[in-house]
Amino acid sequence: MKTEKAMAQWGWRSVSYWMAMFIALGILFIGVRFVLFPQISLEDFGIQPSNYADITLGRIKGIRDMFSGLALLALLLGRMKKATACVFTAAIIIPATDCLLVYGHNGMDLPRMLVHGFTAIYMVITSFLLISNTNKTTA
Repeated sequence: MKTEKAMAQWGWRSVSYWMAMFIALGILFIGVRFVLFPQISLEDFGIQPSNYADITLGRIKGIRDMFSGLALLALLLGRMKKATACVFTAAIIIPATDCLLVYGHNGMDLPRMLVHGFTAIYMVITSFLLISNTNKTTA
């Protein structure tokens, strides 16, 4: 029962909670932006759209980003630390592979690669905080 009490206290006063919330809200915003403005969003992502199919794929990416943000928000608002930690840690693959995709498409486009790379590093740090000290409410 001690673990359940500690888990129930994880939330608004936790650094890891707000770090994960930042990513959840950020990816939700990015998803909405991809749906509404796919050409601009794709260019900012690091991919130059060349035809209407690329624009459609940008919107598809946006819908998936919106789902990811909403799913993470649901876990955060439910204060489910272990589930948040598992999903968040698995999601590190997204910015890491995005970085590789930008590299494969554009070569060494350092500014865009750094955005994806730093996001992956931020998520690794957040995951570490979420996973460690599961009995503490300040992690």
